[in-house]
Amino acid sequence: MGILTFSINVTLDGCIDHREGIADDETHAFFTRLMDDAGAMLWGRVTYEMMEGYWPLVARGEVEASPAIRAWALKLETKPKYVVSSTRRDFPWRHSHHIAGDLRTGVQALKDATPAGVLLGSGKLATALDRLDLIDEYLFLVHPRIVGHGPTLYQSGLPGTRRLDLICAKPLRSGAVAMHYRRQGSGPSIQADADARRG
Repeated sequence: MGILTFSINVTLDGCIDHREGIADDETHAFFTRLMDDAGAMLWGRVTYEMMEGYWPLVARGEVEASPAIRAWALKLETKPKYVVSSTRRDFPWRHSHHIAGDLRTGVQALKDATPAGVLLGSGKLATALDRLDLIDEYLFLVHPRIVGHGPTLYQSGLPGTRRLDLICAKPLRSGAVAMHYRRQGSGPSIQADADARRG
């Protein structure tokens, strides 16, 4: 069984608005490596539609982009993408799949079928999955910004405190810091599995 890792950009005051992060080549290279090590991506409908409206254009060369950003777009094209939605059923972007019905059952089945692990990138969906105890790890790229607005991480709340163990912390040149945590009692991480495969 694979693990589910929640990864997202977040400011120092908890904002997860994608427009507030530092979107440089190093950040995109970091997320490209993370995506490479995972077996699939998992999003809610809103995040999927935001990604669907931009990244295929970058992959096709219709939007000017640096090599690092284009590399991310090209790899995203071929990566399996799973979408949780109760309002949309048609997902034409290449390698996109719909998760319908019971959320716990659908996401657990995806984890079971993805030994390399699943990378979750939607804030609202993460809250729902954390309430179901389905998230194993957290990898937050914390940006050196205080923005004073939302949406914020877990703003609708959780039933209890999540106790985590630090796996590693890696600073980037921009001042952002990648903070990787494992939920206490969880198994090996996507990154640990990737390191083991590299030997």
